Amino acid sequence: MRGPFATRRRSCWTCCEPAMIQRVGIVGAGTMGAGIAQVCATAGLEVVLVDVAAGALDRGRAAIAASLARLEEKKRLPRPAAEIVARIRTATDVAELAGAEAVIEAAFEDAAVKLDLFRRLDAACAPGALLLSNTSSIPITRLGAATKRPDKVAGMHFMNPVPVMTLVEVVRGLRTADATIDAVKALATTLGKTAVESKDVPGFIANRILMPMLNEAFFALAEGVGTAEDIDTVMRLGMSHPLGPLALADLIGLDVCLAILEVLHRELGDPKYRPAPLLRQFAAAGWLGRKTGRGVHVYEPHA
Repeated sequence: MRGPFATRRRSCWTCCEPAMIQRVGIVGAGTMGAGIAQVCATAGLEVVLVDVAAGALDRGRAAIAASLARLEEKKRLPRPAAEIVARIRTATDVAELAGAEAVIEAAFEDAAVKLDLFRRLDAACAPGALLLSNTSSIPITRLGAATKRPDKVAGMHFMNPVPVMTLVEVVRGLRTADATIDAVKALATTLGKTAVESKDVPGFIANRILMPMLNEAFFALAEGVGTAEDIDTVMRLGMSHPLGPLALADLIGLDVCLAILEVLHRELGDPKYRPAPLLRQFAAAGWLGRKTGRGVHVYEPHA
């Protein structure tokens, strides 16, 4: 099958200075995947957004269009929103990524899901394509080992919301090549992001520090140390955080927070990463945060 990139000349990644990435695949059309697709297209790259569910692709495109409309109204786009949207194509088959120079995986934070996906991407993508993961905590070395190109596998961890947050964690696996890290950092610069390199340890830098704080906020809430509003207010006004920890957990998704903490607890073996029972309870109830309209706080539809 000829994918949407098939008529384009592929870049050579065997050179000392690889060509700038121009064609990117994104796998996963959820909040993170749609955001990554948006910033890539805004930067002028060609994008194929892949998800197995056509409905997820529809929701992803709608979220991108709404975000771009808001930014265009504020005159904060480098090119017309319609032109940016036109750079994003959608597909339900990873075979459509055959011509991508780099693929960024943004699937759910589950090791089995990601390992299976990396095996399929390895088979579907060109031999020189970089396979990157937006994982928050799963070891890059492990993902790379599922492929025949571990030297071309790296972490590219974006922050939520992707169009607003400027940080990207670049994670080097044990077998990741220097050229791959250089290419990922260059891609981050193209996207207007600041790249910070992290060792391949569970949680990397951001979530190694952030998740214990969010988890402790759930312990404090369960113990009645303060109300949810008071806990969030203390961190906003006392520590100058833009969002309180419980509101931030709602924004990230309580299911995602729980998954990250479970990885940290399992991989590091330290009880300080044990997920708070209240967090587990909220996730079990389906109160996952903003995306469901209810987490620790209650939100208006689509808030």
